[in-house]
Amino acid sequence: MTKVSQNYKSVLDPSIIPKVASLELRARLVVEGFMVGLHRSPYHGFSVEFTQHRPYMQGDNLKDIDWKVYGKTEKFFIKQYEEETNLKSYILLDTSASMKYASKGNVSKQEYSVTLAAALTYLMMRQQDAVGLTLYSDRVVNYLPPKASRPYMQEILRTLSGITPSDKTNTASCLNSIAEKIKRRGLVIIISDLFDNIDEVITAIKHFSYQKNEVIVFQILDPMERSFAFGKDAIFKDMETEEEITTQPYQIQKAYKQAMDEFVTQLKRACLNSNVDYNLIETSYPFDKALFNYIQKRARLF
Repeated sequence: MTKVSQNYKSVLDPSIIPKVASLELRARLVVEGFMVGLHRSPYHGFSVEFTQHRPYMQGDNLKDIDWKVYGKTEKFFIKQYEEETNLKSYILLDTSASMKYASKGNVSKQEYSVTLAAALTYLMMRQQDAVGLTLYSDRVVNYLPPKASRPYMQEILRTLSGITPSDKTNTASCLNSIAEKIKRRGLVIIISDLFDNIDEVITAIKHFSYQKNEVIVFQILDPMERSFAFGKDAIFKDMETEEEITTQPYQIQKAYKQAMDEFVTQLKRACLNSNVDYNLIETSYPFDKALFNYIQKRARLF
């Protein structure tokens, strides 16, 4: 842990951590780096020792207070038992061709998303939660129902390591199909660029809420997909249809950014109105931003 303590910012850097070949090691380094950063941040004490603890509330039995945690944080936390803390979580990961995109100097959306999914899996297993994984493109490719065991984590990580991107996407249809598979309510985590018909995508996301699931959305975008700052003549190729078009980006940059901003705003507003946590994550962002958003979400569930 010493090396991670000294270099925790580097192991959260998306340009560095994917160079680690082992996905399990990558996930562990990201989570440990996140935990070190959490202790050093203004949020010091937030969900510290969160694996089996929750904040003290009036009426709780004083014998359940963890005084060791109090000694570290000067805050009262109650020990929780396994049946109180166990949560079923469903990670839904988009593997369509658009996720392969990466601008110069950045990792691809797929590589970022795989590392994020692996880190979330590692973190949730550490919290003794049951974790499942679903891969989808224009169809549901893999469906692993939530379980809580280290051997199962290995299966999830192997599945993430073996992803073969599809050429097509149908996010809305796949999300609706996955929602029908979920029989026990839990936390649904969607990781995707969400490049599909926005009205259909919003309806599909709401499907999970209608079934009383808690939902957190991570929209993964490359910085260039938001800024369109290419600056010179370029050939643009659709990664799903392979259609090409030659254009001068600076001439359409303003219109593009406006359309993208409207897309993101509409999606964010719809999520907010449906009590869904929406998070825009660029592939240049350190991984702790997404992990902290997850921790905040989980803390509100207990």
